[in-house]
Amino acid sequence: MDETVVEVELAIDAGVDAVWKAMTNKTSPMFMGATMDTDWTPGSRYKLHGDWGGKPFSDYGEIETATAPNELSFTHWAKTEARPESYNLLRFQVAPDGKGSKVRLTQFNRGKSKSYDDKTRDEYKKTYGMMLGGLKKAAEGS
Repeated sequence: MDETVVEVELAIDAGVDAVWKAMTNKTSPMFMGATMDTDWTPGSRYKLHGDWGGKPFSDYGEIETATAPNELSFTHWAKTEARPESYNLLRFQVAPDGKGSKVRLTQFNRGKSKSYDDKTRDEYKKTYGMMLGGLKKAAEGS
């Protein structure tokens, strides 16, 4: 069963199609300088790779949903291509909001149940806020 870990939302001054296009760009600013190698087809695997804090990294997972322009979700784990016992699911929901869009990013824990303290949840929220900030910048064309 998926357990909700954190959820963040952001209003974007762009339509849902522009948000979707920015979100599914393999070098989207949403990925903070990393490259997302995938074809965005549900069931396909991906590799997210780049540098974080000056260190190279590779993360892995599978695309679960890609329902343009409203929902994208993918599993996520780090360091190995093999699926671990516990990993994350990230779900992005995009909805019209006035003249723009609202994006909600929810992180779920999947697999073995894990406990997250407030500090860890706050760190996730900060990171996901930066991701959505990059998405906002790309979708708004700034």
